[in-house]
Amino acid sequence: MAQYQIVFLGTGGGRFTTITQIRRTAGIRILGENLNLHLDPGPGALVYSISEALDPQKLNAIFVSHCHPDHYTDAEVMIEAMTRGMTKKRGVLAASKSVLRGSDVCEPSISKYHQQMLEQVIEAVPNMRFQVADVAVSAAKAQHTDPDAVGFRFETKEFGGFAYTSDTEYFEGIGKYYTGVRLLMLCVMRPAGKPWKGHMTTEDAIKIVEEARPEQALLTHLGMQMIFRGPAREAKIIEEKTGTPTAAATDGMRLIFGEKIEVQTAKPKQGLDKFF
Repeated sequence: MAQYQIVFLGTGGGRFTTITQIRRTAGIRILGENLNLHLDPGPGALVYSISEALDPQKLNAIFVSHCHPDHYTDAEVMIEAMTRGMTKKRGVLAASKSVLRGSDVCEPSISKYHQQMLEQVIEAVPNMRFQVADVAVSAAKAQHTDPDAVGFRFETKEFGGFAYTSDTEYFEGIGKYYTGVRLLMLCVMRPAGKPWKGHMTTEDAIKIVEEARPEQALLTHLGMQMIFRGPAREAKIIEEKTGTPTAAATDGMRLIFGEKIEVQTAKPKQGLDKFF
């Protein structure tokens, strides 16, 4: 039974983390037997994909949660890779309305030129469901400075679900989108006591984890104040408060999602996608 592998090409988020690259902002690669997906390809997604031996030309899906640069910057060049230099109409793009069509707060983040080369373009709105390869996906509501922002929940046939919140603050009802997932990846920009409108703090993460009750919680998309405070320390606070095993992701970390959820830190000699 093929398992899924989640590669944290970057674990940083926010303007100053992006500018300094104190943590990479390259997003997350998700690999399965039939799935090769890049989630939120921010600055560095192309470069770090190549450095981690994950050929971007093997992608078959790109997801972009909202219209902020630390989530979308490399999306167009990753589309160019996925479409083999814009020579073949292929792949799936799932993205928020703001990314695809713009909104009151931003222009479109991906050009019409690039969008027309995709085999399928999905405008992701909360509660919608769709299929990518052999994974069922649902979009979750987020409450962020981009009002069209969404999180994503992935359901596998063999191993249950995992999810990614994207940038959001806590709001009543957010937990229902993630209840029952085994792995919950939370974009926790700020540490405890440092709230910022539209973004998640350690206190917000505690509430969400308490409502969703995942098997494992993982912090990523870390802002400067979170990095300086110490993400592992904040993860420990969440674990102590909720009783849910919680860790902070690190750049280059590889996680196996199968019958067990386990971290695999060693980089193999070949890219993970060579095996699928």
